[in-house]
Amino acid sequence: MAVRRRAPAAERNRDAILSVLTRVLPQSGVVLEIASGTGQHAVHCAAALPGLVWQPSDADVEARESIAAWRAHSGLANLNAPLALDVRNDDWGIANVAAIVCINMIHIAPWEAAEALFRGAGARLDAGGVLYLYGPYRRNGVHTAPSNEAFDQQLRARDPRWGVRDMEAVEALGEKAGLAFVETVAMPANNFSVVFKKPA
Repeated sequence: MAVRRRAPAAERNRDAILSVLTRVLPQSGVVLEIASGTGQHAVHCAAALPGLVWQPSDADVEARESIAAWRAHSGLANLNAPLALDVRNDDWGIANVAAIVCINMIHIAPWEAAEALFRGAGARLDAGGVLYLYGPYRRNGVHTAPSNEAFDQQLRARDPRWGVRDMEAVEALGEKAGLAFVETVAMPANNFSVVFKKPA
């Protein structure tokens, strides 16, 4: 039987993330979650936002097994089976969506993944659609907390292509993809929600 994996960080930050998503996501349509990880956010958000269809995805097979186990456990009708999706592949296995949610991915992936995420969002979001990102960021090249600087060093030690990203570089990706930057929201534990919108 597939195992429901648990990430302590997901349990800590899920309500803060949901409070922003409740405000910024459309009222209906399909929400594609990129790099859903354990599946905890997918279940939490799908349960709280019954007007939306939540489409989880992950490139990692073990993550998809965990997502599927959470989905089976929850019995939620608006939570789809996870897609095998690597943003760097042109074929995402899904066409137009009302929103894209990406939590804690772009710092634990090569920069090309962030570039591909924005390209894909620009191509697949409906007019008026939302792209939501969550994670740690540098502002104007400076870490927002000593803990983020230490985390950045840990990430780069694991893989030199990883690391906490500059907010301004991410905003530039949005502009290049035809997405309007809407807002940043300071979150607990020195993280940020960053919201983009495809013009109507």
